[in-house]
Amino acid sequence: MTLVILAAGMGSRFGGLKQIEPVGPNGEYIIDYSIYDAIGAGFDRVVFIIKKENYDIFRETIGKRIEGKIKVDYVFQDNSHVPSEVSLPEDRIKPLGTADALLFCKDVVNDPFVIINADDFYGRDAYVKAAEFIKKNKNEKNYGLIAYLIGKTLTDNGIVKRGVCQTVGRKLTKLIESKCEKKFNAVLATPLDGSEPFYVPLDTTVSMNMFVFYPNLFKILETDLYNYLTSDNVDLATCELLIADVIYNHIKNNDVSCEVIENNSKWKGITYKEDLKELKDFINNEIEREVYPTDLY
Repeated sequence: MTLVILAAGMGSRFGGLKQIEPVGPNGEYIIDYSIYDAIGAGFDRVVFIIKKENYDIFRETIGKRIEGKIKVDYVFQDNSHVPSEVSLPEDRIKPLGTADALLFCKDVVNDPFVIINADDFYGRDAYVKAAEFIKKNKNEKNYGLIAYLIGKTLTDNGIVKRGVCQTVGRKLTKLIESKCEKKFNAVLATPLDGSEPFYVPLDTTVSMNMFVFYPNLFKILETDLYNYLTSDNVDLATCELLIADVIYNHIKNNDVSCEVIENNSKWKGITYKEDLKELKDFINNEIEREVYPTDLY
């Protein structure tokens, strides 16, 4: 099983490379805890998706200390997947989205894999549940979404983006990417597509972009990215193709399914600078509870 870490983004709201902001007592990063938990759940390989210019800092700060614990590979996201008939604006630097990012793993990943964001702390149970799903699932067109209760993913420091899940049984039927904010004992979700805001209870399941996939996804991504970039209504200056949108579109077409898998972990992240202290306090508490050792590696 492979862990794929999306780490090409530059955390603009946090003001820098938040993926390498120390959060542990010995300078550990969020990524360190993610990999530690994944190894404990049986994952034997990690693939970092990064910008090529960040390779040295990732290798020196993260890669070298985990290379003896798990197989490590790097792939570099750039704009090389743009079809020859499409011309991006010369001043465009921003990558083409998470669906494009995963496509760079096509020649590297041949096993079931789980994707995570570099700047999200998912918790041990999330990786355990993902591993259990991979071992039990017999249909490689049935993907998995490791979901959280929205009340366990909010910050007191501002609005956050979450994928609000709608399900029938355990099957995902709709994923509504929304800006979310706690209002009294509920959450106000404002869809990013401009549709009407709506309230959901605190125990509503949401996506934090932790999916279980199989290599058949890469063919889907190739086709979808090409169609997306060559469509008439795409703004090539700002467009991004998100993996959540790809999965939702194929669920609507009935050619894949996605199982929503709840886990007992409390999500933590650094959306805003003010979230950093809360995350550090949380990790220190987990160390006191002996969930993590003081020195991870």
